[in-house]
Amino acid sequence: MAEHPYWIAYRTLVIKEVLRFSRIWVQTVLPPAITTTLYFIIFGRLIGEQIGQMDGVRYIDYIVPGLILMAVITNSYANVVSSFYQAKFQHHIEELLVSPMPNWVVLLGFVSGGVARGMVVGLLVMAVAFVFADPPLHSVAVTLVVFLLTSVLFALGGFINAVYAKSFDDITIVPNFVLTPLTYLGGVFYSIDLLSPFWQQVSLFNPVLYMVNAFRFGLLGVSDISLWTALGMILIFIMVLAVFSLRLLDRGVGVKS
Repeated sequence: MAEHPYWIAYRTLVIKEVLRFSRIWVQTVLPPAITTTLYFIIFGRLIGEQIGQMDGVRYIDYIVPGLILMAVITNSYANVVSSFYQAKFQHHIEELLVSPMPNWVVLLGFVSGGVARGMVVGLLVMAVAFVFADPPLHSVAVTLVVFLLTSVLFALGGFINAVYAKSFDDITIVPNFVLTPLTYLGGVFYSIDLLSPFWQQVSLFNPVLYMVNAFRFGLLGVSDISLWTALGMILIFIMVLAVFSLRLLDRGVGVKS
């Protein structure tokens, strides 16, 4: 039975994206593992032993979900923004857009590449985390679902950044000035219960807070936010960004101009 042309096109795009980041694994996969090791040594062992417990769990276990998700967010985003922008810069994106492949397959291919890198790096960081900490793994299903949804969401974010980027400098602005602050202020290292009521309300506008807490529930069984609220917010963000990304591709924004 012949394979569907759309499936062949999608599979080819995904293989290209996976080979792209796996060939330079020293630059794409290894650094997050080293960075996470330093986080565990400094924040987990040296500072964490002074803090004791947070939300009833050891501090070194408490920061495990946030550190894993930081790696997933950063790498899912970086893979798509760099890959799609390079395709624009080298003008081979036109070959994809004039092919019989529909735009949703193009988007799905690039997003899947970002998800693949996010998952590979996330699993590596998780392996490092289990060397230093001993999280109980409260719910495997919730952990995997949040893992996947977060990768998809930030891969879509990377795609939108790449569409609007006009130079290599533009693809670093959002990660440096938007993504990094949101991640560090998203409850990776602390519970929002420690904040004043005003800053607790401000924190609720940070989408990373919902992902970190949902992932923390999956690993540790504790969360500042209701699990269903967190999952609902993540799904809403994904739907909004997916629809917006497809509209950008359909209109040729950043590609045909």
